[in-house]
Amino acid sequence: MITRKDKRHLAREHAIEAIFSWNFQKSREKVNNPIAREVIDRLELIDKIVESSAPEFPKERMNSVDLAILRLAVFELFIKKSEPVKVVIDEAIELAKEYGGENSPSFINGALGKAIKQK
Repeated sequence: MITRKDKRHLAREHAIEAIFSWNFQKSREKVNNPIAREVIDRLELIDKIVESSAPEFPKERMNSVDLAILRLAVFELFIKKSEPVKVVIDEAIELAKEYGGENSPSFINGALGKAIKQK
């Protein structure tokens, strides 16, 4: 069970905040979060996966919070690969419930499910 005090959950929250902020600043030097820096360093690959998993929503039209959550989850699923798939997806959905809009959890779930099937 994920709790708000879980170290991994808090680390993901901080990474999401940094990725979200970067999306508006576009300055890697201002990103102090090491996980977010890793995501930003691999953004070209990550965004290709995100875009192919939600083709009806180009990243320019996507909710910025959802985009940050998807970027982190894709990084964890396909690059870092240190957590089980189910854990990454569950955590992404929880983050979407906390920070996203009403439809964010189902959107995140669907996009990640499609990304996993494609890979």
